[in-house]
Amino acid sequence: MARHEQDREDLMREATALVRRVEVALPDQAGTCVIGFRRDGAASVFFGADPVFQFNTQGELRRAFIDGKLVKAELGKLVWLERVRTDTTVQLLRRDFTKTERDAFLAAAQAYLNKLGQYFAKEIDVVSQVPQAEMVSSDVERWLASLADPIAIAERPNVGA
Repeated sequence: MARHEQDREDLMREATALVRRVEVALPDQAGTCVIGFRRDGAASVFFGADPVFQFNTQGELRRAFIDGKLVKAELGKLVWLERVRTDTTVQLLRRDFTKTERDAFLAAAQAYLNKLGQYFAKEIDVVSQVPQAEMVSSDVERWLASLADPIAIAERPNVGA
C-alpha cells in the first residue's frame, strides 16, 4: 500500500506489481474501483483510496485500509495499525480487533465485494485495463464469485500464504 494516502491516485499507472489490473466505473458512486492480480494470482481491490482489500493466493484477506486505518492479518486474526504522526516520526500503534469489530469489519468488506460482484455480473464500464488485449474483468468476476463468505482471514499479511 502507498506510504501516504494521497499516493493512491493513479493505481493503473503505478501499481506495476499488479500485472493484470482493471479500472471500472461504479454505477452508483462518483469514483472508480481498481482490481488487480499479482503474477501469483493474489488480488487487491481499491475502492478509490479507501477502502482497500488485499488477498493472498488462497483468497484470504491479508491486509486492508479502511476509514484511514491499516488492517493486517496475524495468525488468522485481524489487527488495527493506526498511524500516529509527529513532526519527525510516524509510529504504528497496534491493537487487536475485538470480536464485535472483526465481525463488523468482515461484514462491511463482504458487502463491498458482494456489491462489486453484482456490478460485474451485469454490464460494467471498463475505464482502462492492463494488459489491453486481455479481458481482465472476466477474471475479476470469477475471482469475486470464488471468495469465501464470510471472508477468510490469512495467517500472515504477506502475499505468499
